[in-house]
Amino acid sequence: MNKDKIWGPRLATYRATNNGRASLELGITLVPFVVLYAAMIWSLSVGYWLTLLLALPTAAMLVRMFAIQHDCGHGAFWSSKRANDWLGRFIGVLTFTAYDDWRREHALHHSCSGNLDRRGFGDIATLTVREYCALSKVQRLGYWLYRHPVVLFGLGPSWLFLLRHRWPSSKTNNMMPLLSTHSTNIGIVLISVALIWLIGWKAFLMVQVPVIVLAASVGVWLFYIQHQFDETHWENNPDWQREHAALHGSSYYDLPQPLMWLTGNLGIHHVHHLSSGIPFHKLPRVMRDYPELKDINRLTLWRSLRCVPLTLWDEEKKALISFRQRRRAALASV
Repeated sequence: MNKDKIWGPRLATYRATNNGRASLELGITLVPFVVLYAAMIWSLSVGYWLTLLLALPTAAMLVRMFAIQHDCGHGAFWSSKRANDWLGRFIGVLTFTAYDDWRREHALHHSCSGNLDRRGFGDIATLTVREYCALSKVQRLGYWLYRHPVVLFGLGPSWLFLLRHRWPSSKTNNMMPLLSTHSTNIGIVLISVALIWLIGWKAFLMVQVPVIVLAASVGVWLFYIQHQFDETHWENNPDWQREHAALHGSSYYDLPQPLMWLTGNLGIHHVHHLSSGIPFHKLPRVMRDYPELKDINRLTLWRSLRCVPLTLWDEEKKALISFRQRRRAALASV
């Protein structure tokens, strides 16, 4: 039996929700977000430099709002599924993410994370060295552009949250993703129109755009580093095992405590993939109770930056490598 399967029973006790704690987490996230957003509007009368400065903590609180939405999608925030879903839908209007469509795609991501034969569900597109070498020059250029940091963490997140999320990504006959997406779009329009009526379209754009762009880039970076690191795990069927892939294909992003709080402990991602029903505020307790988990796929903030060039999965080395490493290996084999 896979030795990693022992984690399921161990972590089951942490899955219990706490409505009081959840409500507190929502309050200390939503209220500061609203206050900071209002402060950004006020700061326009002082100087746009102050507005942009305030955009940083405002975007950080929006990222934390997404962490709560994420827990709602796993049924891990409140004890009521209905309450989780409606809160997730409300937050989705703020994060520009259709909750029901995202939840379905994210569930597929959890069901096949690290499986080379089932890529493409809510993850960063990653090719193997063999697949990359089989591409035409134009296709290689396209993949290189997609994986370039300016696109992946700059232009890409803005396109994803501002435009791509306006249409459902789920390919299903179920109408819920479509209804969820358009309902979210209507909610975004209504809030935007109300703010434009209050402060004007120019002020609205000057406040809203930097917040959503910053939050989107941080969110994509977090999702990237949760699975895209040199010692990650990918495997083909039938050798792929969910528990092993969850533990060894997800990172422990050991951020400074303030950043861990702002990101809703999403850096403790290997534990989350082992047991997605654990509320985010309980993940640090799991790490305290099982310190051996701290040594698995640990990434510091500095080390995580060295993962940016990693772009291709080397099936022989069982590791992610960069384009430069691939070229060196190709030259060495000549």
